[in-house]
Amino acid sequence: MKNLRRIAHIAFHPSWLTNAQDIANSLGRGSRALFLSFAVLLAISSTGLLYILKQSLVVEVPARGGSLTEGVIGSPRFINPVLAISDADRDLTALVYSGLLRATPTGGYKPDLAASYVVSSDGKIYTFTLREGVTFHDGTPVTSADVAYTIQKAQDPALKSPLRANWDGVRVETPDAQTIVFTLRAAYAPFIENLTLGVLPKARWSSISDEEFPFSDLNAEPVGSGPYLVSSVSRTSSGIPSSYAMHSFNNYALGEPYITSLTLRFYQSEGTLVAALGSGDIDSASGISPSDLGSLPQKNIRTSSLNRVFGVFFNQNQSTVLRDKDVRVALNNSIDRQELVSQVLGGYGTPLSGPVPPALTTNLSTSSVSTSAALASSTRATLMAKGWKPRADGVLQKTTGTGKNIQTVTLTFDLATANVPELRAAAEYLRASWEKVGVQVNVKIFEQGDLTQNIIRPRKYDALLFGEVIGRELDLFAFWHSSQRTDPGLNIALYANSTSDKALEGMRTTTEQEKRKALLATFLGELSKDIPAIFLYAPNFVYSVPNDIAGIDLGFIETPDDRFLSLPRWHKETDEVWPLFVSDKQK
Repeated sequence: MKNLRRIAHIAFHPSWLTNAQDIANSLGRGSRALFLSFAVLLAISSTGLLYILKQSLVVEVPARGGSLTEGVIGSPRFINPVLAISDADRDLTALVYSGLLRATPTGGYKPDLAASYVVSSDGKIYTFTLREGVTFHDGTPVTSADVAYTIQKAQDPALKSPLRANWDGVRVETPDAQTIVFTLRAAYAPFIENLTLGVLPKARWSSISDEEFPFSDLNAEPVGSGPYLVSSVSRTSSGIPSSYAMHSFNNYALGEPYITSLTLRFYQSEGTLVAALGSGDIDSASGISPSDLGSLPQKNIRTSSLNRVFGVFFNQNQSTVLRDKDVRVALNNSIDRQELVSQVLGGYGTPLSGPVPPALTTNLSTSSVSTSAALASSTRATLMAKGWKPRADGVLQKTTGTGKNIQTVTLTFDLATANVPELRAAAEYLRASWEKVGVQVNVKIFEQGDLTQNIIRPRKYDALLFGEVIGRELDLFAFWHSSQRTDPGLNIALYANSTSDKALEGMRTTTEQEKRKALLATFLGELSKDIPAIFLYAPNFVYSVPNDIAGIDLGFIETPDDRFLSLPRWHKETDEVWPLFVSDKQK
């Protein structure tokens, strides 16, 4: 016992390492073995305690490094925020350019090139102050003159920018190199979204005329102030860009991105894109049809609801039978939206019962408690109770009037849609579902250009299966206000309701969220009573990306390039540091 006490005392004394050999030699064989066991146990315990202490105090943070190669369908033509029209254009524009504000995955905005901004009490004047030290990729400073020049080009009718309507009537002033003032004709709450527009370097573009602007090489060799700068471009033998290699920009206003190398490769079909993903030629891709997702590793698939609403829009001016509200109610009630999403989208979508996408409302379709067959049977019985009778082929018809004024209306109409796999499948699902009710639907498929120019613009359709892209500011005016019933308005249901009009106008002019919610509720209430359209689903945005990349937050997806909103925080590498040294960006 005395030896044990002696060993314990010595083992935990600070100088035990220097005297360990002497101590061991002074002990007997048994005591020496016991001493050595205590020493080993102490060393292991101390190491473990130090590791636990270290792990409890240090934090793991993103570190710079790594690369990502992504595939995109299509070829870029206008890598220019004023002219971008395709997904390939917008993808590169989102990476190369930055605006006064940057949209966030949560649906909001944060200052980017701007240090701060204020909005006047009447909602008409927006005053922005630029950050100090922000530059373009070539090192030249970003000034208010660059912002004003970019907006001037967006407003220029000669350039036919797809953004021109967003800037109509906006006056831009630059009191000094750091300040930009926007003055609106009237308060317009959704205007804030316009301020994410990427800024062009005036010094590079100002010598190019309007006629040359769309054809300038600067559209293919962009210089902006965004998170990534172009380092090289590869082209096919015919001169078409096949890939863009980019590097993180170390002076990006929101901090240099963690992933240092990013390459976009372009493919002309979904089939070649999926093949490249399967072979490992690319790491990531989006815009893949549900039918091809089964061949991809499920662990790499991430999804988010697209801000798109698909539905059937009725043209009651052209179709007599669709003027009957009972018919529109029946068409609406007979669709099993959950089954439609499962069969047509492979489950990658959200059933809807209203015109607002999932990210902006809870106005979703509830799960059906009946099968599609039961819904059809119930709906058919309801229509027959209202005077509709089946013909020999099962199609319902209704006779009204007396004597010479007798009229027979057959429950049939044409359904137009685009030649897109998803829409063709949805149209066939609807046709089969409504056929069970007793409705004869003639599905008409059009190429996209033909559909837009010859069907939608002149409003030559009975019913239209189509999708609407809803902005993050939930401005439904263009889709539902009565003033937008004719081209170029987007009110493809030709809806007119004075109460709805006032609510939509009010939503545009107020920034108070509670008032906006009340106005939206008024509009949705009127729409649900009138049933000018039936809403079906919001498709998911599906992104196949390696699961070793952390920091991805898809969140709010209005257009596919929104997948890059959180890109500056994506990372493959990490470091362990003391909390004291964690930056705001790393938190």
